[in-house]
Amino acid sequence: MTPTTAPTASDRIDRATWKLCWVVVLGAFASGLDASIVNIGLDSITTRMGSTLSTTQWIVSGYLLALAVSLPMAGWLGRRYGASPVWLTALGFFTAASLACAVASTPEGLITARIAQGLAGGVLIPTGQAILGAAVGPHRLGRVMGVLGIAVSAAPAVGPLIGGLILHSLSWPWLFAINIPIGVAGIVLGRRVLPRTRPSDPGPLHWAGLATISSGLALLVLATTRWGEEGRIDPTTVAVGVGATLAIAAFVVTTRQTSHPLLDLRLYRIPGFRAGSIAAAFSGALVFGSGVVHALYFQLGHAQDPLQAGISLVGVAAATAVTAPLVGRWIDVRGPAPAAIAGGLLAVATTLPLALDPLGLPTWVVQLTLVAYGASVSLVAIPAGVTAYTAVSSRDLSDAITQVNILQRIGGSLGGAVCAVLIASHTGDLPTAFRLAFCALTVGAGGSLCAATMIATSTRKGG
Repeated sequence: MTPTTAPTASDRIDRATWKLCWVVVLGAFASGLDASIVNIGLDSITTRMGSTLSTTQWIVSGYLLALAVSLPMAGWLGRRYGASPVWLTALGFFTAASLACAVASTPEGLITARIAQGLAGGVLIPTGQAILGAAVGPHRLGRVMGVLGIAVSAAPAVGPLIGGLILHSLSWPWLFAINIPIGVAGIVLGRRVLPRTRPSDPGPLHWAGLATISSGLALLVLATTRWGEEGRIDPTTVAVGVGATLAIAAFVVTTRQTSHPLLDLRLYRIPGFRAGSIAAAFSGALVFGSGVVHALYFQLGHAQDPLQAGISLVGVAAATAVTAPLVGRWIDVRGPAPAAIAGGLLAVATTLPLALDPLGLPTWVVQLTLVAYGASVSLVAIPAGVTAYTAVSSRDLSDAITQVNILQRIGGSLGGAVCAVLIASHTGDLPTAFRLAFCALTVGAGGSLCAATMIATSTRKGG
């Protein structure tokens, strides 16, 4: 996709499509918010339930593991039953699980409900993207992905603030109950505006592929989460990591041997899809890695309580939300490469100062840097998806979306774990801890810039 002029009348997005877009955003926002809002309430949940942090930590870990398990199924389910019915079912399941979380009276009940949330969340976002991609076509994809980027990128950033506000005035069940009105509104509106998508014949479900990729992703998330929590690599973490590697390798082998793969790995032969997928992995690492670093930076480095830290991060979330639609329009006009390169450069420029002097910069400089970083998130993340999705045929779109989301999740798990380990292993020397963490983000930003050059090359070649 290499548009060079402003969108024409035929490329304009009508009101009905914008309604569809905002309904899908509701579901994506609920899922994205849920991934970050709960972290801030773990201590309160542990105390109120009379449990231990090692147990309640599974409220977060169980959600992430379930997300990894269900994500590979999203494309096949959408083709088999139709994307709109699958999206509505997933949002309904997510909303019901949110209610179950809010009324849970034991840690075990809460963990079980969170696993149900994760299973639904893993299907929700990629299915919503597939609906939008099919509705607007490649030359309008940037604008709708820009609006969707408000939820996908900004929701994790604003989660700590919303969580802090809830815990400041209400009790921990409201961390989950907040999803209920969002979910109900999404279901009611979705039944009115979602297109009637026709199922296709994806062939029989490749059970060997599902078992190997789901277990591989779950083990990978478990290994990186444990690594981040422990602050070191112990024998158990190594064993889990080896298991993840073997399972993913088995998935590749079994996929090549079947005529009905769960995920078509041949898409990586397409230069545009390959470049966009690599960029998506780096964007996931930056979003989740910075989520860990920024929250701890204010809580540990500047001795702020969770609510204060959330307020300090408003600028990041606001910048991401404001710039995402603008980036989407820019992509539809000029193609994804200029935005991707600008995003990589800006990400490097905004992480490097904090890597050089993390705790010595004036407050206004820190805030200005973080606001600019929030803008870079949109510039990095949105071109990645648009490049990958516009490089494939409409028949392969749902498959491509699922694979890109998987890579974003893998990148996010690794990015978050690396940053958590660097900080946890140097808690006695906070300047060094945050210098190393911001250096890691700078390296990730450099990776995004390299991926942006790949996007530029692929779009020039038309692939």
